[in-house]
Parts: sequence; structure tokens; C-alpha cells
Amino acid sequence: MWQYLTDQWSQIWFASWQHLSLVVQCTVLATLLAIVLGALVHRNRTLAELANGVSAVGLTIPSFALIAILVVPFGFGVTPSVVTVTFFAVLPILRNTIVGLNEVEPNLIEAARGVGMSGPRAFFSVELPLAWPVILAGVRVSAQMSMGVAAITAYALGPGLGGMIFTGLSRLGGANALNSVVVAVVAVVILAQVLDLVLVGLGRLSTPRGIRVKH
Repeated sequence: MWQYLTDQWSQIWFASWQHLSLVVQCTVLATLLAIVLGALVHRNRTLAELANGVSAVGLTIPSFALIAILVVPFGFGVTPSVVTVTFFAVLPILRNTIVGLNEVEPNLIEAARGVGMSGPRAFFSVELPLAWPVILAGVRVSAQMSMGVAAITAYALGPGLGGMIFTGLSRLGGANALNSVVVAVVAVVILAQVLDLVLVGLGRLSTPRGIRVKH
């Protein structure tokens, strides 16, 4: 194992960087999409329930099947990988965004509007900061889940550690095949923990102390 690590270190490092980059970029994109969608639907009970229903159904779709479907219109490569990881990343964040925004006390919003804040300003100054801890909890779940989904995108020749896992599995019994799988899986777990720690730190920096104590 140690010999494999030293011999393949540059490949492991590069694949890990690609994997982390794919997950981070897709999680950021998913967070923006989920906040926009959540802001649009959370006041409408029917639309909010529809969004939660879509999130629940979406999580039941096998990631492998979605990638196979996306390969038809997009071909192999980065595009189906990004679409797949972003799709699954949006779902937990969207649900938490709706829950978080609905938990904001209406009288606080009315007070903000009462002092002259416009709707968008009240949203960004009052609603979003108060809902942010709940939204961030969804982002952390999404980031952890996306690490595993990103590994599956190797089926579409996507970037990251999934290629080492698929290659090792296809050569099981051969030289270093098991080492390739074990190293890639361990690397995915380590990256997931590192990203979660970063998000915890981001949460402490981006959440006002009063709101942080409340949650």
C-alpha cells in the first residue's frame, strides 16, 4: 500500500483536487439555485409543498441512472458530471431553505418593512441571515452527499477520484487494483471531512453571534 501511495502520489493528489473542485463548484451553484428557488416559493404553500415533494422524489433517483440518461444529450465528460452533482446538491439545500425562511417570525419582516426596507432588502438583511443557519445545515448535508455522487460520475468520464475506483474495480485481482479502490475511497472520506470542517468555520464566520447562540 505504502509503495503504491508513493508511486501514484501525483495522480492521487491531482484526482483529489479535481474531485474537491467539482464538489465545491457544484455545491456553490446548488446553494445559489436553491436560495433563489426557496425565496420564490416559500410564501406560497402549494409551491413550497411541490418543491419539497420534488426534493423528496429527486433523492430517490439513482445517481448512476441519472448519469446514464444525461450522457445521451451531453455526451461523456464534465457536463453530465456537473449537472448530476448539482442536481443532487440542490435538493437538501432547497428543502432547508424553505424550512429556514418559513421559520422567520413574520413580525420581524413587518418591522423591517415598517422602517422603510424594500422587499429585496428585507429579504437579504433580515430573512436570509435568520434562515442562514438552517440553510447552511442543508449545505453541509449536500456537500457530504455530493462527495459520493461525484465518485459515480466517473461512469461518464467525469473528473475526480471515481476514475480510480472504477478502474480498480474493473481490474480486481490484478496488481494494485484493490489499492487503487481503497486509496480513492479513503481520499473521498477525508475530503468530505475536510470540506465539512471548512463549512463549519464558514458558518461561524457568516452567522451573527446572536443568531448562532439561538441555534
